[in-house]
Amino acid sequence: MPVHIITDSGSDITGALSPHLTVLPLSIAFGTTTYADGVDLTHERFYQLLAERDELPTTGQVTPYAFSQALEQVRAAGDEAVIVTLSSKLSGTYRSAVSAAADFPGAQVVDSLNATVGERILVERALTLVDEGLSAAEIAAQLEQERSHVCLVALLDTLEYLRRGGRIPKSVGAIGELLSVKPVIGVVDGEVVMLGKARGSKNGRNLLHQEVERSAIDFTMPVMLGYSGLSDQLLRTYLEDNRSIWEGRVREEDLPIILVGATIGTHAGPGAIVLAFFREE
Repeated sequence: MPVHIITDSGSDITGALSPHLTVLPLSIAFGTTTYADGVDLTHERFYQLLAERDELPTTGQVTPYAFSQALEQVRAAGDEAVIVTLSSKLSGTYRSAVSAAADFPGAQVVDSLNATVGERILVERALTLVDEGLSAAEIAAQLEQERSHVCLVALLDTLEYLRRGGRIPKSVGAIGELLSVKPVIGVVDGEVVMLGKARGSKNGRNLLHQEVERSAIDFTMPVMLGYSGLSDQLLRTYLEDNRSIWEGRVREEDLPIILVGATIGTHAGPGAIVLAFFREE
């Protein structure tokens, strides 16, 4: 039986990538105006609004009803379904999916324990397994086995949005901005953690490089790079400074690069560099 993958827009993936993929939008609210992520709010427009507004946006989970509708369409097509969601520790979307799947016997739900491009490469892995002919149960089991190998690391260009969102004390944010502190964050066991800090952009890129080297990329699996804001220049500079990671393994022009959305952009602000990959076993 054919398998269809369902995910949320927190994965920063587009449904146009595969006919076997459905992407359900999170909601994003700027004040009293609510948008459907990726439907009536592009990533570019999101960053324009982020710069214009004083208050940070809020995001809302995909509802059980939205998942039920998607699952009904999959069932009507005679397919099996695997749902891959944002980390259950970051969003209620996983709980919505589990609630909806209870009414659809055989539907599989996988907690990615990740977000943005980290979730995306797990979805891309699922699509590869669909092409290989695995069943929904087999795909879910494989993803749950492999998700612990997914590594997401990011270098932030500013502490402003962490401070505005209450993620760090105002005093820490003010001092950090004054000293040009660049934090490196990651997703560990489904939660966002601070991996380290460096003073200045170059030292920040070096710290990010160290984190990536320490994890050892498996280039036989999906790799994804992302940036936040309206320019990818900081990411391009990082790639130029750290060619040793890619040389002999993949051509730089073949590295997939995307503009990440609200899942990380709300808290990172513009100028972030994001990498997701599977660690070598």
